[in-house]
Amino acid sequence: MSYCRQEGKDRIIFVTKEDHETPSNAELIADDPNDPYEEQGLILPNGDINWNCPCLGGMASGPCGSQFKEAFSCFHYSKEEVKGSECIDNFRNMQECMQSYPELYPQEEEKESSPEAESNTGSDSAAPVEGSALSPETDSTPAALNISPDSTSSTDSQSTS
Repeated sequence: MSYCRQEGKDRIIFVTKEDHETPSNAELIADDPNDPYEEQGLILPNGDINWNCPCLGGMASGPCGSQFKEAFSCFHYSKEEVKGSECIDNFRNMQECMQSYPELYPQEEEKESSPEAESNTGSDSAAPVEGSALSPETDSTPAALNISPDSTSSTDSQSTS
């Protein structure tokens, strides 16, 4: 037999196996899209940008919030063939603002010196050697040889003789 017990602010409900075997009779209430307290996604039902979305990480309210909003709005509402191509100046303004607050918006080089990045480096690291033609993304794979289409390798000339 199921029962309920109150412990302070918590209500504890004990149920039996039989309680779980019967279908639920709970009625679900549809979300009200106009409820200002209801969590919304990045784009509101009316098509506007939800500047309070946690997915923006507070960027819209920081010291460069207005620059971020201008750049993001420009990109979101862009109708250009290359989406956002007309927004370069907005993004440049945002970047300049962020560079004036390095403690809030660290640069990529500074992020790489974080403890997480240091744990990824070590004696077995495949970092490219100075002067190496390989980029960090490709240095774990063999380098491609630059051979012109009309040249032959030594193995090709051996097989034809």
